[in-house]
Amino acid sequence: MDPSEEYTRCPARGKCPVYLAMSSGTVRYAALEGNLGEEPWDTDSQPHPDEGHPPPLEAVPVPWKSTVSCKNHRESSVGEEAQGAEGPAATQLDVSRLRSSSMEIREKGSEFLKEELHKAQKELKLKDEECERLSKVREQLERELEELTASLFEEAHKMVREANMKQAASEKQLKEARGKVDTTLFAEFQAWRESPTLDKTSPFLERVYREDVGPCLDFTMQELSALVRAAVEDNTLTIEPVASQTLPTVKVAAVEYGSTNTCALSGLSRTCRHRIRLGDSESHYYISPSSRARITAVCNFFTYIRYIQQGLVRQDAEPMFWEITRLRKEMSLAKLGFFPQEA
Repeated sequence: MDPSEEYTRCPARGKCPVYLAMSSGTVRYAALEGNLGEEPWDTDSQPHPDEGHPPPLEAVPVPWKSTVSCKNHRESSVGEEAQGAEGPAATQLDVSRLRSSSMEIREKGSEFLKEELHKAQKELKLKDEECERLSKVREQLERELEELTASLFEEAHKMVREANMKQAASEKQLKEARGKVDTTLFAEFQAWRESPTLDKTSPFLERVYREDVGPCLDFTMQELSALVRAAVEDNTLTIEPVASQTLPTVKVAAVEYGSTNTCALSGLSRTCRHRIRLGDSESHYYISPSSRARITAVCNFFTYIRYIQQGLVRQDAEPMFWEITRLRKEMSLAKLGFFPQEA
């Protein structure tokens, strides 16, 4: 067989005027402008020129197209024919579905927006109520603050007025008291203040000893009273509370004077909560609350005049004199038996 003849007769090679496709063992081919034809194809057999194949058309050049293009072309043609047949109805159905879907989406969107709007309105209402409540609370607090401020100012002014009145009354009493001061006593004090000393020969201290210190320390037991006065003047007397377990008693004039139920200075039967020690002596003397108050009043007077002597009191003469007068009053009250209960 001539190769050129075989080349032109083969439907799958060269410039064959058919499109070849393989489907279920059947060869389908068609001319460029002709009808489709089918022929069983045996892959093992060789093509023969006398088996009914169309003659070669070498004079008519036909461009080659692949089977895939042929198949796509046929499927496209079939789809176009089906679409041409069902086109109007399908289009109308699709438009109806689109309209239905659009309306459904629109309704759902409208419902969602309404719900969101309702929530926003509800939240705004709650916030408005909260703002109104807070505004009322603020107004109430402002009113209370104003009332409190006014009350405090009024109370402060009242306290200032009362303080001024008390100060005026005190100044008035002081002036009246100064007018009533014994000029002799004040002169004696001023003379002593110019050169303070503990010498009893000065008119000021001699008067205080005679009128206050001596009578206040004048106890029944004269011997012990003299020792106590000397210890007070020398600032060597010690007063201490009685411990729960008392020490051995000390004899003075009789055995009973050294017990905790008898005052060593007055000799009276009294509960003794304190005891005194004179100087460096180890002896202790139990005293009653009344005797302790008298000794304490005298000790306070001597402590103050010692401070004046040492220059520790920096005041004018009149305040010093009034403090000494108060201490003399305490000695007089203690001598008469008036003293605090805790003594």
